[in-house]
Amino acid sequence: MTLTPELISTIEKYDQQKRFKYLLEEVIKHREVWVLVDEHGCMMLNTEDEDCVPVWPNKEFAQHWITDDWQECKAEAISLNKWQSRWTPGLEEDELAIVVFPNQAEEGLVLFPNEFDFELSKQTKKAAKHQ
Repeated sequence: MTLTPELISTIEKYDQQKRFKYLLEEVIKHREVWVLVDEHGCMMLNTEDEDCVPVWPNKEFAQHWITDDWQECKAEAISLNKWQSRWTPGLEEDELAIVVFPNQAEEGLVLFPNEFDFELSKQTKKAAKHQ
């Protein structure tokens, strides 16, 4: 499915749970997670309680965030295997959380890396059964 500007706008209006479900489906289908990086590393968002790595389901959604303070960033795909083998333990070790598919108002579901990994694994198994 091609992500037209209209479709992107519609999906970004989904509530947090619906965006989370969409992200899981896309990550499983394409086997990659999208983040924003600059020369210093991965971009972060902060909540009152957590430092978070924002993740997106597709390049187009990540690129929507390349504005203002983040204009030096680029969208980068991380393979699902690399995410689960390196990023999950690394984020846990650094005591960082994940903000799932934040919208332009910086609203997104905040999960700990092991929770995100659990949901990815669960969806991967579910997808394998339906093939």
